[in-house]
Amino acid sequence: MRDDVVQVHDAALGLLHPGENWLAHPIAFPAPAPPVVPFAHHLLDGCYGTISDSTAEFIDLESDGFDSARDERGLSMIALLLDCAVAISADNLVEANRILHELNQLASPYSASCAERVVAYFAKALGSRVMNSWTGICSPLMVPHKAILSCFESFGNASPFVKFAHFTANQAILEAIQRTDRVHIVDLDIMHGLQWPALFHILATRPDGPPHVRMTAFGPSAEGIGKRLASFARRLGVPFEFEPVAKRPGDVHPSEIVARRRQGEEQAVAVHWLQHALYDAAGSDHNTMRLVEMLRPRVVTLVEQEAPSARGGPFLDRFMGALHYYSVMFDALGESLPTVDDAERHRVEQGILGREIDNVVAVGGPARSGEQKLGSWRGELARRGFAQLAMSRNALEQAQMTLNLFPSPSPPGYTILHGDGTAKLGWKGTALYTASAWTAETLYSNGQT
Repeated sequence: MRDDVVQVHDAALGLLHPGENWLAHPIAFPAPAPPVVPFAHHLLDGCYGTISDSTAEFIDLESDGFDSARDERGLSMIALLLDCAVAISADNLVEANRILHELNQLASPYSASCAERVVAYFAKALGSRVMNSWTGICSPLMVPHKAILSCFESFGNASPFVKFAHFTANQAILEAIQRTDRVHIVDLDIMHGLQWPALFHILATRPDGPPHVRMTAFGPSAEGIGKRLASFARRLGVPFEFEPVAKRPGDVHPSEIVARRRQGEEQAVAVHWLQHALYDAAGSDHNTMRLVEMLRPRVVTLVEQEAPSARGGPFLDRFMGALHYYSVMFDALGESLPTVDDAERHRVEQGILGREIDNVVAVGGPARSGEQKLGSWRGELARRGFAQLAMSRNALEQAQMTLNLFPSPSPPGYTILHGDGTAKLGWKGTALYTASAWTAETLYSNGQT
C-alpha cells in the first residue's frame, strides 16, 4: 500500500465503497424488482421540483446553480436523476440501473454546464449506491491524503471556504488566549495543518512575547505535519511542543488524552474541529464529545458544513439535502473558475466535492454502520452546558476581508451572514459553512462535571 493512502473504517458514512468506473459496464440484474414509486417531478416554469409526498422539500434549480436547466436537455437530466433516486429508495435496482446507463451517456464532469457537472457526479454516486445495494460488498474507504492536500490547496485558491474556516477560527482562539503564557491546542482532525502557520505568525508578534504552545493533533498524518510545524515555530521563536495521535479522537478513550495534562500547570485549552464530509474524522461522536468535555476548554472553535445530507437520515432525504447543498457549491466554484477546461476547477470538483457526494450518497450513511452520529455539534454543545461565545467584530471583519480576496458577481455572490452569534459563509443567500465559538469555563465555574 502507498504511504499516502490510509484505510479508514468510515463509521459516519457507512462501510461500502466500490470501484470508480463500474458505470462504464452497467450490471445486468437477473431478478425482477418492485415497481417504481410514482414521482411527482413537474418541473415548472419557476424551476421547482418536488421528489415525493414524504419529502417536504423543494429545490430552487435556478438559484442553486441550475441556470442551464432551463433548456430541455438540462431539465431532462435532472428529472432522470431524481427518478433514479426514487427508484433506489424503493429498491427498484433494475429501473435505477437503466436510468443510470442513460445518464452516463448524457452527463459529463467536464461539461461547461454547471447543472450537467452536478448531474454527472450525483449519477456516479448513485451508481455506486446501486452496486453496494446489489452486491453487499464491504470494503474500507480509501483516503489518499496527499491527493486531498493538493485538492485543498486548489480549493483554497479558488474559493474563500478554506480561508474562512481557518482565519475565523484563529481569530476566536487569539481572543480567548490573550495574555496567556501557556496554551494547549487540540486539533481533532489536523488534516494538513494549513491553518496553524498563520496563528503562529500572530503569536510571534505579541508585545509581551509568544506563549508556550503545546499541540495535540489527531489524524494519520499528524506526526509528519508536527515536524513541519515545529520547524516553522522554531524559526518564528515560538516555544512549541507537538503530540501526534495517529487515530481518530473517538477511537481513543478520553482519559488517555486528559491524563497527559501536566498536573498543576496553568494553561488555556483551545479545541478546534473542522467538520467535513470527506471522511469520518471523529469516529465515535460521543467519545469525541466526552473528550471535549473532559478537556474543559477555554474555547472550542467549530466550523461545520451546512449540509443536512451529511448528518444521516433516510436515503431520499439525504439525497435531496445533498443535491441542494452541492448544487450551490458547484455554482459558487463555477463562478470563480468559469473556464470550461479549467484544471483547478475540475481538481476541486473531483477531489473534494465529488468525494463528499460519494460519501454522503453512495456509501450509505449512519444507518449502515449502526452508530448513532450527532445531528448538530452546535446543538450538542449547547445541550451539554457549553456557552456560546458570540463572534466578535474583529472575527466578522476578518471573514469579510477573506471574501474581498475573491472575485464576485454583481450583486455579490459570497456573503457573510451573522446575527445568532455565528459567522456563516454563504453563496447568494444560502449558508454553506458556519463558524462558531464555545467555552466550557462557565460550565465548570458552576460546579458541573
